[in-house]
Amino acid sequence: MYMFIKYDNLIIRNAVAADAIQLCAWWNDGKIMAHAGLPNGLGCTPEEIRKSLADDTDETHRRHIIELDGRPIGEMNYRNKDGAAELGIKICDFSQQEKGYGTILLSVFIDALFLHHDYKKMILDTNLNNKRAQHVYENKLGFRRIGLEKNAWRDQLGIMNSIINYEMSKADWIASRKEPLEYQYRDR
Repeated sequence: MYMFIKYDNLIIRNAVAADAIQLCAWWNDGKIMAHAGLPNGLGCTPEEIRKSLADDTDETHRRHIIELDGRPIGEMNYRNKDGAAELGIKICDFSQQEKGYGTILLSVFIDALFLHHDYKKMILDTNLNNKRAQHVYENKLGFRRIGLEKNAWRDQLGIMNSIINYEMSKADWIASRKEPLEYQYRDR
């Protein structure tokens, strides 16, 4: 299913083969990927990404492009983990960070996944050092911290990293909304 979400001048849409060059540029940029433990980038090719995108399904995982005024500025994704959607987001255009877009994008994405895709729970994790993400997840979106995994993984430079795990139920999401979010949603 093709997902298209529009909120003001922001769009979330499925990543398609034509996005492979942009995704490749982002994923190979160590500055963009450092937060994910990949300060040297992924070292992928557009063709590898095209092939990988062809395997995306609603039942397993789906990658999305974030657009601002029709221009790609980042990516989002979800993975189906036994009926829970595991979320990821990256605002790859540094000039568009710290403007509140992440909170807005996650809000409409979460809402759409709960209401249109029938997920019962959202889960995500972030690096223990990523205080900005923790603030958004806990204070702006209402995720509940459910665990800390110390030294959970080793990055490309051999440095051990710890992660914080979060979750949110559909009931908690609906209860926390003061009024319905006004966005356009289409699947085709």
